[in-house]
Amino acid sequence: MSDYQNTTPPPPPANAPASDDNTIAMLVHLSGIILGFIVPLIMWLVNKDKPEKAFLTENSKEALNFQLTLLGVYIIGTILTIILIGALINFAAWIACIVFSIIAGLAANKGETYRYPMTIRLIK
Repeated sequence: MSDYQNTTPPPPPANAPASDDNTIAMLVHLSGIILGFIVPLIMWLVNKDKPEKAFLTENSKEALNFQLTLLGVYIIGTILTIILIGALINFAAWIACIVFSIIAGLAANKGETYRYPMTIRLIK
């Protein structure tokens, strides 16, 4: 009998998120570019009571807070289109959404939690 037949790989460290969680967290952040707050809300609601999914829950919460803040900015920008500055506000918010979502997605893929700047933390 070979020494390699019954060996199992060592378990990952206790605090390290699974690579599947990293990928899903990255997709949650990137989905905000197209779908807004829907995907982060669903992922947060599904995983908020699962302690083994703490990394995914934290990233979903951050993405949800950022997308809800952007929704408020988009509403204000839409109202202000009457005086023509709203289009500029909405364009700047759209660029910020793309840039910060990509940065957060890359950080989540590395196993880090990204804190969005200028975000109102509605979900604690």
